[in-house]
Amino acid sequence: MLSVSSRRGIVLQWGFYGRTRELQELVSIFKRGRFFFARVTGRRRIGKTTLVQQALRASGRTKIFYVQIPDSAPAGVLSAVADAMDTFQIPSNIERPDSLLSLATLVEKMVRSGYVIALDEFQYFSRKHLHEFLSHLQAVVDRLLATPGSNGGGLIVLGSLHAELVALLEDRDAPLYNRTTDQLELQHLDIASILQILEAHSDPTPERLLFLWGLFEGVPKFYRDCFEQGVLAASREELLEQMFYGSSSPLRSEADHWFLSELRGRYDVVLKFVARNPGCTSGELTSHVREISPESSEQIGGYLEVLINKYGLIEKRLPIFSKPKARSGRYYVTDNFLRSWLGALHSSVSAVNFRPINILVKQADQKLEDGEGFAFEELVAELYAERSRKGVGDFSMTHRIEGFWDKKGTEIDIVALNEDDQIIRFITCKRDAAKLLGESKRLDEHVKRFLSHHKRFNSWRKEYVGAAPMIEKSLRARLVQSGLFVQDLNELTFEL
Repeated sequence: MLSVSSRRGIVLQWGFYGRTRELQELVSIFKRGRFFFARVTGRRRIGKTTLVQQALRASGRTKIFYVQIPDSAPAGVLSAVADAMDTFQIPSNIERPDSLLSLATLVEKMVRSGYVIALDEFQYFSRKHLHEFLSHLQAVVDRLLATPGSNGGGLIVLGSLHAELVALLEDRDAPLYNRTTDQLELQHLDIASILQILEAHSDPTPERLLFLWGLFEGVPKFYRDCFEQGVLAASREELLEQMFYGSSSPLRSEADHWFLSELRGRYDVVLKFVARNPGCTSGELTSHVREISPESSEQIGGYLEVLINKYGLIEKRLPIFSKPKARSGRYYVTDNFLRSWLGALHSSVSAVNFRPINILVKQADQKLEDGEGFAFEELVAELYAERSRKGVGDFSMTHRIEGFWDKKGTEIDIVALNEDDQIIRFITCKRDAAKLLGESKRLDEHVKRFLSHHKRFNSWRKEYVGAAPMIEKSLRARLVQSGLFVQDLNELTFEL
């Protein structure tokens, strides 16, 4: 199948997008000429391996050994290492390891021979049956750190479960505590990079940006999967059907395989409810779990702690300037893809053998559209931060507030501060631009309640903003007349 972009003569070859700073940082590490022990973390599919590959290529390194550590017994890990040695054509005089001790010895021997060794999914060495390797590796790293040069070889460990990987390297009781020479945490691609992808392979329209960002956020692998399937510029329903509903669709089992299998079904009820009700409270979540799974309701606090602190799949947001342990928080699934999967796609994909695909796709797409109001609010907040960081746009933000609410029903989507010039901007976001009509009066009432809580802002200049994906000229004039400064995605992405 030819993609729309190929028929229109837009770039056909996939490139390397974004990550300029991270790429330069890794290249400089690889060019030092002395031993390094680097840590790279980030959610699965975020592009850790691709970044390392690009940096190795840019630094001119040719002696490379990469292995993905499986979540298995020692025999499975050693088998994976042996297979990788064959794949990378490691000379036969370098013995294949037959124990975790000999695996650590292999690392030392190859590093001293000038190899860059990358161990992916390194967090699995936290498993009890593999933990022995960490002590062996500690001795190896200490010897290498004490040896100037080491022929320029080095070790880089990658991991997708941030908390577990960091614990292996930074907890004071961990064997490898304080041994890393460099740390790099990969976040989602910024919006400028996503626009670059859409410019090359699709159309960077507000509708397309919101749809894809709400579905994939800044995970480059998902955009590339769509590109390879020829649907990055296709209609919403065609893209969803191709990517999720076929027997060989590349994303059909993505969430289950890369997110939920790690949880082994223990937190499904909590995750699904939060995904489908972004901004829910602890009370709402507890009431739901009591109805669905009464035996689990007493464990909600523990479940949330694990999902927040260990897996990073849920975040708790507090009202402005609340104490960290305040109980009035709201809960959100942190990953757009997981939220879209649990909130809109999972149930319909599961029914693909029993109902017409076109009906299932329409239902899922409608749910995704319903969730795009929240996604748009998140996108606007990200754009404000990115524009300010890059020194473009009309507002220099020094602090971003996720939103404001109180028990009296006050709701303000985004509060942005410019503390240098003492300007505070209150932003209301609507998926449908027409719904901004009348928002000025409502926003003014809610701002008054906000200021009654936080009087230090009374003397600041106050700006009211209405944001929507697209705002037609005639509607724009009416909104401005009502007292709103208006912005749409065309303006918010300008100069990025």
